[in-house]
Amino acid sequence: MNISEIKELIQALLDSGVAELEVQRGENRVRIVRGGSVQEFVLPTAHPVTIHAPAAAAPMLPQAAPATSEEGLLTVKSPIVGTYYGTPSPGGPDFVSVGDVVKPGKVLCIVESMKLMNEIECEVAGTIVAKHVESGQPVEYGSTLFTVRPN
Repeated sequence: MNISEIKELIQALLDSGVAELEVQRGENRVRIVRGGSVQEFVLPTAHPVTIHAPAAAAPMLPQAAPATSEEGLLTVKSPIVGTYYGTPSPGGPDFVSVGDVVKPGKVLCIVESMKLMNEIECEVAGTIVAKHVESGQPVEYGSTLFTVRPN
């Protein structure tokens, strides 16, 4: 993979509005993550290359304000980019609802990424205070999914 191919990938990332792109060709792998004004690419067969790419405004999902009004609230964030599903099957009951008491390991939702269904589990015992995403919505890495009040 050469510099011009990497620049084309950067442009594809900017044009599509996605937050992350990873491409592998043989032993070469490039991962481009939108966020800052500098993107770093590591090619295993060459020296690391840093390319300055414009940080275009990505369409962002509405984010919940940080829970600063009440001390001790925790947020559950998406660990990956994908599509949020609040039910195990279409038309089924939600994994959790606002007011539900949860324990560590309880499945809160599914985030589908590249046809893989990733279960997002609660890491603390507590009560669901807020649900920030509707089923079927795309989520970015770090998007707030739930707010939990630990017990």
